[in-house]
Amino acid sequence: MKKNLSIILCVTLMLSMFAGCGSSFYGDAAENGGTASEETGATEEETMTEDATASGDGTKEEDTTESAGASVSEVVKADFSKDDADMFTDRDLESSYNESESIRIRLNGTSATASADSVKISGTTITITEEATYVITGTLDDGGILVETDDTAKLQIVLDGVTINSENTAPLYVRSADKVFVTLADGTENILSNGGVFEAIDENNIDGVVYSKQDLTFNGSGTLTVTSPVGHGIVCKDDLVFTGGTYTVTSASHGLEANDSVRIANASITIDAGKDGIHAENAEDASLGFVYISSGTMDIEAEGDGISAGAYVQMQDGTIKLLTGGGYENGTSKSSASYGGFKGSGKQRRPSDRTMPEKNKTGTMTLKAGNSDMTSKEEATDSEASDGESTSMKGLKAVSGILISNGSITIDSADDAIHSDTSVTIHGGTFEMASGDDAVHAEDTLTITGCNMNISKSYEGLEAQKLYVKGGTIVLHATDDGLNASGGTDSSGITGGRDGMFGGGKRSSGNGVIEISGGDLTIYASGDGLDSNGTLTISDGSIYVANPTAGDTSIIDADVSPVITGGTFISTGATTMMAQTFASSSSQGVITCTTGTQSEGSAVTVKDSNGNSVISYDVEYSCEMVIISCPDIVKGDTYTLTVGGTSGSVQAD
Repeated sequence: MKKNLSIILCVTLMLSMFAGCGSSFYGDAAENGGTASEETGATEEETMTEDATASGDGTKEEDTTESAGASVSEVVKADFSKDDADMFTDRDLESSYNESESIRIRLNGTSATASADSVKISGTTITITEEATYVITGTLDDGGILVETDDTAKLQIVLDGVTINSENTAPLYVRSADKVFVTLADGTENILSNGGVFEAIDENNIDGVVYSKQDLTFNGSGTLTVTSPVGHGIVCKDDLVFTGGTYTVTSASHGLEANDSVRIANASITIDAGKDGIHAENAEDASLGFVYISSGTMDIEAEGDGISAGAYVQMQDGTIKLLTGGGYENGTSKSSASYGGFKGSGKQRRPSDRTMPEKNKTGTMTLKAGNSDMTSKEEATDSEASDGESTSMKGLKAVSGILISNGSITIDSADDAIHSDTSVTIHGGTFEMASGDDAVHAEDTLTITGCNMNISKSYEGLEAQKLYVKGGTIVLHATDDGLNASGGTDSSGITGGRDGMFGGGKRSSGNGVIEISGGDLTIYASGDGLDSNGTLTISDGSIYVANPTAGDTSIIDADVSPVITGGTFISTGATTMMAQTFASSSSQGVITCTTGTQSEGSAVTVKDSNGNSVISYDVEYSCEMVIISCPDIVKGDTYTLTVGGTSGSVQAD
């Protein structure tokens, strides 16, 4: 919370009664005629840090610090001009297929059969080598599907009641193709799982149950369950697209990971992730690594971020529910000791407490204790966390911007609920948020033109260097400031004023902006209601602020004298040494009065000289001061102010 070093105490006209007013099967396949495709520009495992080391099971352990966009030196301005027509092809959206013209693959536990020579079978390794539609049924106890076609091939894989487990690699591996469409057949249940080890079988670092080097689309109307006791759930090194189906992903690391983008429409996705729920990041191109949500339902529980984009997040519609870092109650902890653990809950667990699902032959789920490789990795992760490394546990996070146009968003996060290193723009949607830090935080600009937003818990409600509220209905509760134009960095930016006096902070840069030109805001703040390290102007809208009397807080606090030219502003708070009101240069009349201590429930009314009611409201916290302004309050006119059972005359400034 920032306070002015140049203290302004504004108390207006006196009322007599008041104090004052105013073993790799894919490796075998390669040896039997398959050739590994070369890397196409991107380095292997682009989202890994350079110092990632190979673990005992062949996987790489990622750095647990925030990294979205960290390897890209320049932030590229987000391109929000694209829509569904740009993001999804007709074939992405089309899940039909001609079964009579399809190639059939039958899995038989420890063997398989196929109806065409384009399918090469070696033990439990099934290699698809040509463009076609492949319908797969049955079970593999320890094996997988390898796609290795020409780089111009577009092929469709239909999962028609498939259960595949691979003990040491990915049960579905797209090594080479142009694009692969995975269709979940209507009414079918499909299961893909890994046994807890990812062994290196070629130059690619396979670290997901589904691992694709090429564009990958999931569609259809069936279900897919993905279980990854180590590593990620679904990994795509290009564009990862969902346009239908129901998915349940449980992973020790990221649930969904893509280099170029994650695009979602009409799908239902449930994720329980030891790191980020959805993670998109491209270390070489800052314009890529974005998340686009057109519609669908996402329910994500993550030890790290719920949705993290190295570029931008664009949400057109849909329903999102995010629980990150164990929720707002863990907000005082800036790192999670169990980050990267399988099915974490935000609370530290010993490795011996961990369990991982294992599919049995009937397709149901049983549990067994985590293996020694998992334990070794987790102990290392716990050690890293204890050394003070910080884990990002935000709800919705992006580097180059966030645009939300519609939809329903529920977030319970240990860190910021919505966070951008640049801008956040909200045009509509319904929000229910509880945050251990800020509810909505933008390092540069936060713009709200419409929404229905309820913030039940936050450190600061809305924070940005430049904060514009133009519409919407917002109710927020904050243990510090309600709206804060900090001009600083995350975790409430730089300190100054009172915080600087007690903590040696530095002065505000004074470039903060709060502009309210519409909307309906209700602010319950234990710190300042509106706090700008710069300017504060109100030209329209309805603003209600209720501050407690405890501590050194202020209803409004700005480096530059705040101005009101329109709208309705009603508030109650404390008369501290930092108390501030609107500047006398405001074109709309303002009543500012110290009232003595008034108890919760006291009625506040303002009547004009003819006895007509202008404003009335009840005190929700005990208070010592009121600031009131609305278009019906005229500068220089005299009004009757009643607080509790006491009345008096006051002239509007």
